[in-house]
Amino acid sequence: MPALACCVDAAHAPPGYAFPAGDSSLPFPVPCSPGVPLSTTSILTAAAASENSSAHWSPSLSAALYKIDGWGAPYFSVNSSGNVSARPYGTDTLPHQEIDLLKIVKKVSDPKWVGGLGLQLPVIVRLPDVLKNRLESLQSAFDFAIQSQVYEAHYQGVYPVKCNQDRFVVEDIVRFGSPFRFGLEAGSKPELLLAMSCLCKGNPEALLICNGFKDGEYISLALIARKLALNTVIVLEQEEEIDLVIELSKKMSVRPVVGVRAKLRTKHSGHFGSTSGEKGKFGLTTTQILRVVKKLEQAGMLDCFQLLHFHIGSQIPSTSLLADGVSEAAQIYCELVRLGARMQVIDIGGGLGIDYDGSKSGNSDLSVAYGLEEYALAVVQAVKFVCDRKNVKHPVICSESGRAIVSHHSILIFEAISSSSTSAASMTSYEMQYYLGGLTEDARADYRNLTASAIRGEHEACLLYADQLKQSCVDQFKEGNIGMEQLAAVDALCELFYKTIGASDPVRTYHVNLSLFTSIPDFWGIGQLFPIVPIHRLDQRPGARGILSDLTCDSDGKIDKFIGGESSLPLHEIEGGGAGGNGGKYYLGMFLGGAYEEALGGIHNLFGGPSVVRVSQSDGPHSFLVTQAVPGPSCGDVLRVMQHEPELMFETLKHRVEEYCHHDEDSDDGDSDHGMGSIASLANSLASYFHNMPYLVAPCSVTAMNNSGFYYCNEDDYNAAADTSPCEDEK
Repeated sequence: MPALACCVDAAHAPPGYAFPAGDSSLPFPVPCSPGVPLSTTSILTAAAASENSSAHWSPSLSAALYKIDGWGAPYFSVNSSGNVSARPYGTDTLPHQEIDLLKIVKKVSDPKWVGGLGLQLPVIVRLPDVLKNRLESLQSAFDFAIQSQVYEAHYQGVYPVKCNQDRFVVEDIVRFGSPFRFGLEAGSKPELLLAMSCLCKGNPEALLICNGFKDGEYISLALIARKLALNTVIVLEQEEEIDLVIELSKKMSVRPVVGVRAKLRTKHSGHFGSTSGEKGKFGLTTTQILRVVKKLEQAGMLDCFQLLHFHIGSQIPSTSLLADGVSEAAQIYCELVRLGARMQVIDIGGGLGIDYDGSKSGNSDLSVAYGLEEYALAVVQAVKFVCDRKNVKHPVICSESGRAIVSHHSILIFEAISSSSTSAASMTSYEMQYYLGGLTEDARADYRNLTASAIRGEHEACLLYADQLKQSCVDQFKEGNIGMEQLAAVDALCELFYKTIGASDPVRTYHVNLSLFTSIPDFWGIGQLFPIVPIHRLDQRPGARGILSDLTCDSDGKIDKFIGGESSLPLHEIEGGGAGGNGGKYYLGMFLGGAYEEALGGIHNLFGGPSVVRVSQSDGPHSFLVTQAVPGPSCGDVLRVMQHEPELMFETLKHRVEEYCHHDEDSDDGDSDHGMGSIASLANSLASYFHNMPYLVAPCSVTAMNNSGFYYCNEDDYNAAADTSPCEDEK
């Protein structure tokens, strides 16, 4: 007996089966005595049996499901409570030093009067300990490669500030990198200004690499940096820049250090390799480099030429491709030495990739087939081999690894506030019978064909007739021949047929309190995928699959592609209806997004950036301290970005309140104080909206938070504030 045979009307129903009146959700047909009349619409859902909610599940299974041990190692894991934990020191993190992300969210979002910070989500959690560990790990990888290969120079990297220009991120990198001369790279005049300022507190030997297109102002600023005893290198991106460098350096009486960016023939074919190769956007060909050498020689400045830079592209997938590019560049370097340039540094650019999907694959833009150690060894071996063959002194090796340094230290945490599916509303058999009885004759014919196919178990025919029935009813609805109730009844009927044959779409839409365009712009712009994972409840089996839909009024504001080639994400049920109900919260985290996302984010629909907290490992009871807390931009802040003036806007609205709310006074039997109080209350309420963040506020949250926030510049300040807290809970 085919399962679909139970979805038939009385005329086609086989004897012995009936659908209980008033219930359209039973999972199996119910035998009945012959001769007992059947309801006109007897519907049975024969979808796959749901999994037993009490079945065994564990945090380790969740870690495998979401590939956390792949993309997250060594900085993220799932703890025994089923929450994602950060491991601030990587593999050297002790168990008691792990930081539970859910506890951070609680500290951040709880109101101040219970010891929280009173910040609104979404929030970016920065982990400077992870940032420090990434810098140290990169340096250690090159130090080991240099020692093992008996390389006769050292490595000193620079951080390209374009990856994340946040003041505290850049200052941390300069401070953490000072022991090993770590420097900065700038690609514009504002970036150069911030790099100059930060490096005043850094190691005097740290490099300040000046990339990007340059005009006279840019070059003059770089020369000023050199006059200020900063180790500045002007890297030529265009041939004509050398004329400005020669002219301005003589005028300012500054002896510059010059480098060139070479256009290599080596390139990789992935998305991130589009800036490399002979037709790349940046750099000089060998012919142009030779002309630069000649001009510098004629100006008596060939000794100023000291650095060769190249960039194969971001996310270099394999060390074999890396070695090819480095070898080609090393040949150019040796040729420049032969031509008389006083070469000192080979700058291999960016390209050190990270594993976004945990696959350790060299065939994907989302992954790389190497680690830090393999990367460093490939670079050192390639440079050493070419230089030894040419009898050229080993150069200082510099890299501009931004993505690999900052991606791991930043986590975007946001809340799923509700979920919905496309499933039609359920109806009782009597309701179904009533509404289907009002269909047109053509629609009834499609319905008879559908039920006949169900009896025969012909699934493909069922799909065809179900689609025909739905389309026929839509056409009739547009002509006004049937009502909304009939249309809904047909949708419900067809949905049950789809479920029965496994053709129903089980994917739900989870609505998240986030702007994709502001916080994850690379997903929208270039299809970049990031690991997205529930940060708690990972000791429970996820019972649904979903896509994520943001708050913006834009059809592109959704995430429907995930790592591992998935078009949906395993998720849990939102308890109690989410933020719209009285149930529990459901928090998701986007990981490995510390590079580019904040700098590229826009303000679509005037949603500003998230709140930001800086969290350091601590020996306290919950293993962390929040040392910086900054609320996200308010409605007034984002309005100012678009040239609006919130103060004038408020005055306009306030006058409108005074003009149109006087009827409250007139209706108050002469009690003018009450009327004026209502006007003042309404005006104050309007003012609060300008100060609050644009994102949704949970019902239990305090909504009158302004944007002044508070900021702890160091742990001593934080401890002083914490001592006055009315709650002893962490921190």
